[in-house]
Amino acid sequence: MTIPPTRSAPFYFTALALGLSGACAILVGCQQASRPTSGKQTLTLGAVVALTGNASLIGQDQRIGLELAESEFGSRPPALSLRLEDGGSDEQTATTAFRRLLQQPVVALIGPSLSQQAFAVNPIADRAGVPVLGASNTAIGIPQIGPFVSRISAPVSKVAPLSIQAAKRLNPKLERVAVFFAQDDAYSTSETKIFQKSIQGLGLKLVTVQRTSTADIDFQKPIADTLQTRPDLIVISALPNDGGNLVRQLREMGYAGLIAAGNGMNSPNIYSVCQRYCDGLLIAQAYSPEAKTSVNRRFVQLYQKRHGDKAPPQFTAQAYAAMQVIREALTRLDRQESLRSQSRNQALATMPLPELRRALNTILLQGAYDTPLGEIRFTPEGEVIQKDFYVARVKMDAKGKTGRFALLPNPSPATP
Repeated sequence: MTIPPTRSAPFYFTALALGLSGACAILVGCQQASRPTSGKQTLTLGAVVALTGNASLIGQDQRIGLELAESEFGSRPPALSLRLEDGGSDEQTATTAFRRLLQQPVVALIGPSLSQQAFAVNPIADRAGVPVLGASNTAIGIPQIGPFVSRISAPVSKVAPLSIQAAKRLNPKLERVAVFFAQDDAYSTSETKIFQKSIQGLGLKLVTVQRTSTADIDFQKPIADTLQTRPDLIVISALPNDGGNLVRQLREMGYAGLIAAGNGMNSPNIYSVCQRYCDGLLIAQAYSPEAKTSVNRRFVQLYQKRHGDKAPPQFTAQAYAAMQVIREALTRLDRQESLRSQSRNQALATMPLPELRRALNTILLQGAYDTPLGEIRFTPEGEVIQKDFYVARVKMDAKGKTGRFALLPNPSPATP
């Protein structure tokens, strides 16, 4: 059976450089992938997340989600074994991790943690014909990388405006807005465009735009410049480490107004960075542990069984959902192939690996999935379709050591 991909892959400026530097590794991966069959009943799923570097606070959340998913349904037929690689927080480490996995008989890949990395490494997997499902890549243009690239992480255009709208509801007199964003990160540069468009769309005045770096730890100069503009709201697109430090220093230097942060800071791991100064931070979310669905309740129970009474964060839920979606797609494919070949419980193990990958990519995009994020589907291009979004405000405890994301009422509905 041959099921061709239905999308076309546009040219990206990273493709040529990666093609030249990684040709040997890609060829090795293709040689591995051209084996006659997948060869075993336990299929291998690869995942690349940031376990080191300045995005490791995100990657650690994702690791927990993947491990919970593997323990929950990895052994159910068709059995799925997880191979996890550290993608670091830069493009080169993620590239090495992707190439290492492509030398294995992986049926699909999850990751990497950052959109910046995805633009660099997803073309490699796409050219090798291996499905890649992004669990935390929200920048504009991710699904358009190629026919084997999709994501379950809602794009910034759907989520980011909700926190600006919430800030306006909390302070109807809000007029002046300052923006900070990490200029060396693709997610942040993509999200800040959406933030700025939303600010202007609400008739608010953008008083300053400050460019920072994910490696920055001292923000006193841009903060001092910003405070002179007398903002009512400060909007931040950054990662947990730099963003958390920025929030803390804003408060330490006397800013008392509202602060809205983007998806990169949507993790309880920020609590240890900005501590008591995290209190009041607004964040729009694609997941809420308070969602009252049977799937989410089960997921929360699994998480709390291992991590006490803490609520699971969005990055954990998205990573869990990514593995869930791939496994459910494999189950549907196994059922379909078993009927066709009349070979019970062996259908996927006997399929040629390249054919299995193509078939999985096609059937994955055609399904609907009941996940902790709610029901999700995909466009033919691989963009996620999700209807449930939330806005939360951080509530820190009296000691300023831990906190929770307290949902605000009446978030604006998302458009599919």
